[in-house]
Amino acid sequence: MARALLIVDVQNDFTEGGALGCEGGAAVAAAITDHVRASAYDLVVASRDWHHGDDDNGGHFATGEPDFVDTWPVHCVAGTPGAAYHPALDRSLVDVHVYKGQGEPAYSAFEGETEDGATLASILDARGIDELVVVGIATDYCVKASALDGLPVVPTVTVLDALTAAVAPGTRAAALTELADAGVAVR
Repeated sequence: MARALLIVDVQNDFTEGGALGCEGGAAVAAAITDHVRASAYDLVVASRDWHHGDDDNGGHFATGEPDFVDTWPVHCVAGTPGAAYHPALDRSLVDVHVYKGQGEPAYSAFEGETEDGATLASILDARGIDELVVVGIATDYCVKASALDGLPVVPTVTVLDALTAAVAPGTRAAALTELADAGVAVR
């Protein structure tokens, strides 16, 4: 059995002090680093929001007040400090980097691609991955979307809740219920 870890969007803009900071994001970044060092994965993938800085990214960036459902404040603009991985996440532990939201709304890591154009699904397939463990930020948005999109690709998908940070407690609880109902293991 080949296992992969997917680290979703552990970026400065999604941690405390960032444009869309989640409480506990910095602690999650450090805990993920500890987890990777103590675990045996056949592949470690990390995704990043990587938005354009000169347009609204397909309506993803609000032109007025964001509704925090479909439109958001400017965040994770490619090449900026906000789009960088949080410093507590040890990048050297990551085998593959996936960029998503390049000019369009994208929540799932499965909507992104590597610098050379490979999709996450093709990478997992090529490596024979049959278990995907998902961690990162935010539980109630990009972690949820990535885990759900992993179900048709990998037989077993697990979210490690303690290694995620959420936008809000209520939406976190709803996301975890939705994941479990869909067949994602939540631990």
